[in-house]
Amino acid sequence: MMTGTEIQRVAIGGDHAGFLMKRVVVDQVRGLGIEVCDCGTFDESPCDFPDIAEKVAMQILRGQAERGILVCGSGVGVSVAANKFPGIRASLCHDTYSAHQGVEHDDMNVLCIGARVIGPALAEEIVDAFLKARYAPQPRHAARVAKIADIERRALNGEFGGH
Repeated sequence: MMTGTEIQRVAIGGDHAGFLMKRVVVDQVRGLGIEVCDCGTFDESPCDFPDIAEKVAMQILRGQAERGILVCGSGVGVSVAANKFPGIRASLCHDTYSAHQGVEHDDMNVLCIGARVIGPALAEEIVDAFLKARYAPQPRHAARVAKIADIERRALNGEFGGH
């Protein structure tokens, strides 16, 4: 959980549908003086978004990046895939309020956006809101994040069946 520290490194990835938007986001984040781990893809050739989501998630889980940003056509696919990794709290955000509130209240660590849904200017505003936000929960928010972690723990222990 980040609380007040500066972001040093962001892992960014996108599939073929998000490739052009990903380039915009990479340039923006680098322009803020933040190191970027570009997790691909590197052209518009068809690729599978779960592979890209895994690369971004693993950067965060290994402590090699504090936050992640994922881009696909709608943003939904990368969000679903990223949330399969325990410890990743990814959310699709197409507005600045959700982008900062998700970090401040829910300790969101991966921002997902849809390149076919929003344009580059709005994407830059959303990324800016996400990167400036810090997790500084009130007790009720911390309790909710703890419940999410407990659900993850119980799922990993097989409490919810073998699915």
